[in-house]
Amino acid sequence: MMRSPRVLRSHILSLAVLAWLGICGMAISQGVAVGPASSPVREQLRARIEAAKVPSTMSIHGESLYAWELLVRFYTQRAFQPVWIDEDGVLPHTEMLVQTIRQSGQEGLKPGVYHLPTIATLITELGQPGDRELSRTQRHRVALELLLTDAYLMYGAHAIAGQIDPKILGEVWFGDRAAMDLTTPLQQALETDSVAAFLSQLRPRHRGYAGLQKAWVYYQAIAARGGWPIIADGPALQKGDYGARVAALRSRLLSTGDLEQGSTQSDGVFDAALEEALQKFQQRHGLAADGVAGTSTLAALNVPVTTRLRQIELNMERWRWLPPDLGDRYILVNIANFALDVVENGQSVMTMRVVAGKPTRRTPFFNAQMTYVVLSPHWNVPPTIAIQDKLPLIRRDPGYVARQNFKVFRDGPGGAIRVDPRAIDWSAVNARNFPYRLRQDPGPRNALGRVKFMFPNPYHVYLHDTPSRELFGKVERAFSSGCIRLEKPIELAEYLLQDDPRWSRQSILSSIEKGREQVVHLPDPIPVYLFYWTAWMSDEGVVHFRQDIYERDHVLDEALQTAGPSVPREGTVEMVMTHP
Repeated sequence: MMRSPRVLRSHILSLAVLAWLGICGMAISQGVAVGPASSPVREQLRARIEAAKVPSTMSIHGESLYAWELLVRFYTQRAFQPVWIDEDGVLPHTEMLVQTIRQSGQEGLKPGVYHLPTIATLITELGQPGDRELSRTQRHRVALELLLTDAYLMYGAHAIAGQIDPKILGEVWFGDRAAMDLTTPLQQALETDSVAAFLSQLRPRHRGYAGLQKAWVYYQAIAARGGWPIIADGPALQKGDYGARVAALRSRLLSTGDLEQGSTQSDGVFDAALEEALQKFQQRHGLAADGVAGTSTLAALNVPVTTRLRQIELNMERWRWLPPDLGDRYILVNIANFALDVVENGQSVMTMRVVAGKPTRRTPFFNAQMTYVVLSPHWNVPPTIAIQDKLPLIRRDPGYVARQNFKVFRDGPGGAIRVDPRAIDWSAVNARNFPYRLRQDPGPRNALGRVKFMFPNPYHVYLHDTPSRELFGKVERAFSSGCIRLEKPIELAEYLLQDDPRWSRQSILSSIEKGREQVVHLPDPIPVYLFYWTAWMSDEGVVHFRQDIYERDHVLDEALQTAGPSVPREGTVEMVMTHP
């Protein structure tokens, strides 16, 4: 459920804010001079802040100062010494902040939230030559100072932790958010005139985020040229066809580089080069790469470039929700792409296809530590699945229980009591009176297959093998009840246990063949990230898009469009990050 914009506004960043408050507060505490003891601008700034009596919001030149309470603390700790202006006007590093804000649109942020038009106007006015009324000039300088600091706090908070708290969207993220000591590097940046480099460090430094920034620039250039043509409705297009729709297809694929420039064939002929280009497009969009422009492919081709740009922006926002450091080694599952990667030192060392939750039983996204694997696991059927999925099958065919190696239990005074399924009148059992628990024994029919991988979490979600191997041949693989089914489970188990001399590939398989459940603890826990990206750029520089199978893009876009800007407040999110 979407919550109100008022709720959405409460978000982000404790220690990061304290760091901003320490831009010169640290210098004061260390006995470093921060400016003249008094000045007209400083006194005007003090009077402006103290006269406001710390309201929850304040407006200057028609602009709301969203982080007003933090501004008060900021300048109180600085003894009201300005940061961005002095008696002569705008300081050099101010332009670096303004330029960062001006370019924030390339990050999917909204420059207007950071007061850009008003800031630009005030800077222009203060730079005008000629005599001006002194008090008015001082007021404008103070207004500019406050707007710049508010913009700095807001942009920094959004760049580090995102514009929306994912918990508000129901996308719960358990990973440790945050901790960023910005005081020392920012002070160094001010002293060394390297504020621009420091500001760039506020953004996520993940390669995935940088790739999406490049993708945004690329697609924005396409938009600036007018986008791409729409292919008219009609029958599927394939090799050998010709006509105006084929010409439009050729132009469309040229616009995104799927088809190389300089094709010698007539625009209206569907030749081998066009077929190959279409297959490349289909692969980039998670479609069956058959070289035929059928219904699904035509729909993807006709998505406007503005929609693709927004898709890139939404996925950039998701990168801001991630911890700044994912670890030297981790497992990453992109639910929207139905793929798993094992990453070491920034490089994928193993990849495989996965099956994720169906739209009615969506796989959540979160992170946790994988600590053990289970060979030849039992499957303790969750109550929801037992009632909704298994009970109808059993009612139609009571022999299903024995045939699928299920055992039936019910709670008794001394614990679980096994019940003979043949003694149960299944026709009288329904969703309202289902007192049983189902457990499937290890074996070839077990829904978890030969091995499961455990990273304890409140969702009871894990990775596991599956006997339904045919599902990995499908392009879109949303078939599970929330857990992640793996294409290469034995390979993953071998990788995770490689540092334990007791567990070679052969010993893993031998243990599984015994058909007895065995828990094996990992030599070293490994972080697991279940996430959801519908757009990304590969290491080869290829931009990929996927269907929004869970409509999470839609929900996030709606929140970003309708909610007021999230406001950095002390005591909400702690950020932890180290800087070189």
